Amino acid sequence: MFLRESLMLAAALLALSAPVWAAPAHTFDFGQPASAAQASRSVEVVMGDMSFDPKTLQIKPGETIRFVLVNKGQLLHEFNLGDAAMHARHQQEMLQMQQSGMLTPTGIKEMSHGMTGMDHATMGHGMKHDDPNSVLVEPGKTAELTWTFNKATRLEFACNIPGHYQAGMVGKLTVSQ
Repeated sequence: MFLRESLMLAAALLALSAPVWAAPAHTFDFGQPASAAQASRSVEVVMGDMSFDPKTLQIKPGETIRFVLVNKGQLLHEFNLGDAAMHARHQQEMLQMQQSGMLTPTGIKEMSHGMTGMDHATMGHGMKHDDPNSVLVEPGKTAELTWTFNKATRLEFACNIPGHYQAGMVGKLTVSQ
């Protein structure tokens, strides 16, 4: 009896100490990731210290856009496609990453696994930054995100690093004919 209870207690403790794994791949009702080769056009978005230029984008349903993201600011920024509710949820995830020390003002700390966050690998504590509708861009760097928009909708592109969205780092993206 003692052995069985000890094994059950050990199994329970092991389960509690295991990392929390990310949910299965996200699906998005407004479209899906695509390869740059599929893009019908490229759109450059410049990230300033708390701004996007341009602030609004017009896209047609069915169009595949290659976003070229240029961070001319002094801080780490994110380009994330979604609606306001998605951004609110993602801001909470980003806050957890910041509180754990993974996000710094200018980048992602290298983890003890020998992997950097910029390769979107697991970043300690089971947290990841690998959503297909999002990319982090360090100061002075350029990144890309290619997306096919499948229906008319109103979205936002935003930086969800804690405080950035609230400081105005959000733009409007309208998908319409």
